[in-house]
Amino acid sequence: MNKVIRIGTRDSELALWQANTVKDKLTALGYESVLLPVKSQGDIILDKPLYELGITGIFTKTLDIAMINDTIDIAVHSMKDVPTALPLGMVQAAVLERARTEDIMVHKGLDFLNTSGTIATGSLRRKAQWLNKYPSHNVVDLRGNVNTRMQKLQDNTWNGAIFAASGLERINLLPAHFLALDWMVPAPAQGAMVVAAMENDSFCREALAKLNHSETEICTTVERAFLKTLEGGCTAPIGALATINDGTLHFKGVLFSLDGTQKLEIEKSIPVAQATHFGKSCAQKILEQGGSELMASIKKAMKN
Repeated sequence: MNKVIRIGTRDSELALWQANTVKDKLTALGYESVLLPVKSQGDIILDKPLYELGITGIFTKTLDIAMINDTIDIAVHSMKDVPTALPLGMVQAAVLERARTEDIMVHKGLDFLNTSGTIATGSLRRKAQWLNKYPSHNVVDLRGNVNTRMQKLQDNTWNGAIFAASGLERINLLPAHFLALDWMVPAPAQGAMVVAAMENDSFCREALAKLNHSETEICTTVERAFLKTLEGGCTAPIGALATINDGTLHFKGVLFSLDGTQKLEIEKSIPVAQATHFGKSCAQKILEQGGSELMASIKKAMKN
C-alpha cells in the first residue's frame, strides 16, 4: 500500500467517531490513513434554523471543496446530511453497515405528552411529525452538534428534544430517560455512514469498496431516490425507511406539510431484485396523490 489516505471529517465528537471507525477498518485491511478534521459552515452558524440558511449540503460543502482541491482524499459523512446529487467528479465509494434508524426523545418526564409542552428540534421532518401527533405542543429550533444540543436541553425549560438514536449511541450519550419514537419515520439514510471519494481515484475507491455493506447500500439508495424525486433536499418534512427481510424490501415514505396538518404516505413491499427504480416510483405516487401541490406550497413558504 503506497499511499496514505487523507480522511476528511467534521470536527464534532460524532463526526470524529465516524471517521475513526473508517480509519480503523482501513487499517485492518492494511491501508495507512490520517484524519484531517475541518469545521463546516453548518457547525459555525448556530443562530439560524438550517432551512433559513438556504444552502444544500451545508455540513458537507467544506469537505467537498477540500476533496476537489486535493487537500483530502476521502470524506466521511452521516449519510442523511449528504445531498442526493454529489459534486461533479465525486462518487459514493462506500456505505457502511447501518446502525439504529429511529428517532428518540430525550425528556425530563412524560407528564406533558397529553397536555401542553415544548419540544426542541432543528429538523423540519421531526417538527412536522411531532405536530401531526401532538398539535397542541410548541416546537422550538435546536441547533449544534449532538453534545451542544444535549447541553441546551439541560439549560432550558423545554420538556424534551429529539435526536437520532444512533448518534447518541455512537458517542455514549444515550441517557436513562428517553422515549423511542417508533411512530416517527426517520430521515432518508438515517443511521448510515457514507464515504465519498473522487471518481478518478482508483486507489481509494478500491480500498473503500471493501468496506461497503450491500444491504445498507440498497436500502439507502431507495430512500434517497424517494427524497430526490420529491425534490426535498435535506430540510423538507420527508421521511423514508427501507428494510430487507428474507429477500423482500419493505418501504415506508411520508411527506408532511410544514405545520404537520397534512400527511401523505406510502407503504409497499417488493422483492429486493426489483429495487432499482422503487424509490422513484414510490415518490411519483406521492406526487400524484397531492404531493406536487404540497411540495410547491412548502417551497413557497420556505422562500418567504
